[in-house]
Amino acid sequence: MAMKTTSVKEMETKNSSHKRGFFQLIKHGANKSLIEKMKTELQGLFNLPMEEKKKKLWQKPGNMEGFGQHFVVSEDQKLDWADLFFLNMLPIHMRKPHLFSALPTSFREPVEDYLAELRDLAMRILEQMARALHLVIGPNPHSDAGGLAILLQVNKIEGLQIRRDGGWIPVKPLPDAFVINIGDSLEIMTNEIYPSIEHRATVNSSKERLSIATFYSPRLDGTIGPAPSLISPETPAKFKTMTSADYYKGYFARELRGKSYLEVIRIQQDEELKTK
Repeated sequence: MAMKTTSVKEMETKNSSHKRGFFQLIKHGANKSLIEKMKTELQGLFNLPMEEKKKKLWQKPGNMEGFGQHFVVSEDQKLDWADLFFLNMLPIHMRKPHLFSALPTSFREPVEDYLAELRDLAMRILEQMARALHLVIGPNPHSDAGGLAILLQVNKIEGLQIRRDGGWIPVKPLPDAFVINIGDSLEIMTNEIYPSIEHRATVNSSKERLSIATFYSPRLDGTIGPAPSLISPETPAKFKTMTSADYYKGYFARELRGKSYLEVIRIQQDEELKTK
């Protein structure tokens, strides 16, 4: 499942992510010392005393940002065992000033640089995918781009698994690699050409697994739907088009199980016949 590449430019996006939705990227050009700095500072952030976390950095009611547990809204769903720290970085006006200012200075400074590195990396990946599909991605880093998760493993504890051919395959992170997941919104935008991947994390009973997940998602005031240039009589739209706000509202209101939400917004065959 691992993909080795000398550069993002040379990345074979069709072979690596087409029908898989997952790959590992090495020699990505990101600043190695900055990555190591982020690993160290994130470990320090999680090691803060619980009293300090709850006083300054804990999630507030109705908001997932800050320290807390994996968010699950269904009372019937088995709870996932995962502590997290969630921080919305872009666009800047969506940041929570009280939360960002409460972060240790040693963490605030490298996270800005890390964000810039990964934003550039995400755009380069998306540009290669767009080029393969003859699409155009605008210069605004938040427009028409979404559905990428860039995962950095902080320690060497394994636990990530992806679903393939009905089974779960463990992912062994390559040294200095980013794990790239294609998300549901990118599957929708590419009309299922680049599918998302189901994944889960298993728990190590003796050691914690720590990772940094950076999500590159559609802007909240935009829309999510198949790209018009990919739609034709031979390849009709497979998903409905909706506002990003409605998409995320529906996504987080449902039980987090597999790719079930995609089936909700999928255009059924009888709907296609009505539109013809």
